[in-house]
Amino acid sequence: MADTRAPALRRGAAAAGTLQRWSLRVVALSGWRRYGLAALLGALAAAALPPVDLTPVLLVSFGGLVWLADGNRDGRQAFALGWSFGFGFFAAGLYWIGVALTVDWAQFWWLFPIAELAIPAGLAVFTGLALFFSDATSRVFRLSGSGRVCALAVSWAVFEYLRGHVLTGFPWNLVGYAWSGGFPGSIAMLQIASITGIYGLSFITVLAAALPARLAAPAGARVAAVAVAAALIAGMAAFGAGRLAANPRDDLPGVTLRLVQPSIPQTLFNDPNTLVADFHRLLGLTLAPGFDKVSAVIWAESMGPPFLHRDAGARAALAQAAPPGGIVISGTLRSDPPPARIEHYWNSLAVVDHAAQIVATYDKHHLVPFGEYVPFRGILPMNKITPGTVDFSAGPGPRTIDLPRLPPVSPLICYEAIFPEEVVEPGTRPQWLLNITNDAWYGFTSGPFQHFAIARVRTVEQGLPLVRDGNNGISAVIDPLGRIVARLGLDDVGVLDAPLPRALTPTLYARFGDAGFFLLLLIGVAAAAGATGLERRRPPRPRRSH
Repeated sequence: MADTRAPALRRGAAAAGTLQRWSLRVVALSGWRRYGLAALLGALAAAALPPVDLTPVLLVSFGGLVWLADGNRDGRQAFALGWSFGFGFFAAGLYWIGVALTVDWAQFWWLFPIAELAIPAGLAVFTGLALFFSDATSRVFRLSGSGRVCALAVSWAVFEYLRGHVLTGFPWNLVGYAWSGGFPGSIAMLQIASITGIYGLSFITVLAAALPARLAAPAGARVAAVAVAAALIAGMAAFGAGRLAANPRDDLPGVTLRLVQPSIPQTLFNDPNTLVADFHRLLGLTLAPGFDKVSAVIWAESMGPPFLHRDAGARAALAQAAPPGGIVISGTLRSDPPPARIEHYWNSLAVVDHAAQIVATYDKHHLVPFGEYVPFRGILPMNKITPGTVDFSAGPGPRTIDLPRLPPVSPLICYEAIFPEEVVEPGTRPQWLLNITNDAWYGFTSGPFQHFAIARVRTVEQGLPLVRDGNNGISAVIDPLGRIVARLGLDDVGVLDAPLPRALTPTLYARFGDAGFFLLLLIGVAAAAGATGLERRRPPRPRRSH
């Protein structure tokens, strides 16, 4: 009787043979071809992130990286390989940083090469070290092919975590954010962050993307590696789908927020000749029909008049934006309150009621190096990029503030939303997150889209809704599972009236922080050892006679 499986088996063998030939060619690369390909694969990996959202390209990027890593002869080559991949990844993913310098090109033109080349080169040190340590681990413990892939995923995740914490941290373009954008089904995949956080999601993503590189391995190892990768993806999808189905959207009754998005160009943002016109533009949008029905009005970072504690006229002007019986929440500049002499400035948020009283304030605590202060100012003879020669002072840390007619909130100014462990005050859980920002510095680039997507992940981690208002967007209300309730697009001008979703009970991540991530790392280490043991015990497959 004829074996009907034979044609399929032959096609599978042919495909495997093709992959084996390609992998051998990649392993054999040397010199500029080797490191150039690594940089191209890194740049390709950046396309998995918003706004491009081509998540499947990670299979090619990390698959190619695994094959290249198999050709490492020593730790120096491993580091150079990881650095090259990281340079391509960060150069393609963070090009928008240099765009901010064009706002004041005459003063900061000389920083452009630093932004476009030196920053990616510096961040690539983390990926270089990730490849160095995964290679060293593989050599010391003589890991098998699948074991080396597990070691790569563990090492990559560890150094992403370090990148998020060393030297004030910069956890931007983490691989897990490939699920934070518009790729179909990504919202379900994102739900595992409620347990593992974003760093754990990065670990799972890298592991699932790198394991299919084993398709170029012998048949037994090939099947097992692909099965594990498929199980990881299927497991995340099933968990996420179940969590989404179990938590339909639930809005708080009687609460409507008005988000105002004026889209004032950054070149005019601090122009003294346009400040009055900008204020009237904001106020005109705020007072549009429906104003009397909202509970609170929200203005973006730095949109309100400065020095509200010292200027009754400024408070009265801002109070015009507060609905009857409600409040206006606005970004502002704060200084030492009277009668103290002005010695400090804070990038702040103020809550003002209809009677022009300041109800609450919050000072940004995680400042942007070189943007809001100059590190080592005594050594570096330069101004910060934002206007003014005096550095901002840092606030005391995350805060939950009480508001009239609204649940308690945790404010986040600008990029404070990118730090997962800093969005909630320990021991005082809010009922929603409020992120005000001004991304007009970056124009219509990938930066504002990435910033929005990153902030969105905080909702899933914490089980809290997020309200985000940006000068030029992206402004939105997001429920505690990352579902977008309402949204104003980048550079749109208008107002967004939306309800406030109800918070969920604290997630595992909200309760235990990165403990789930560290547990995953231990599982990854055990998987590397287990895969090595299994592949060493696997007997060679007998050749079939013909």
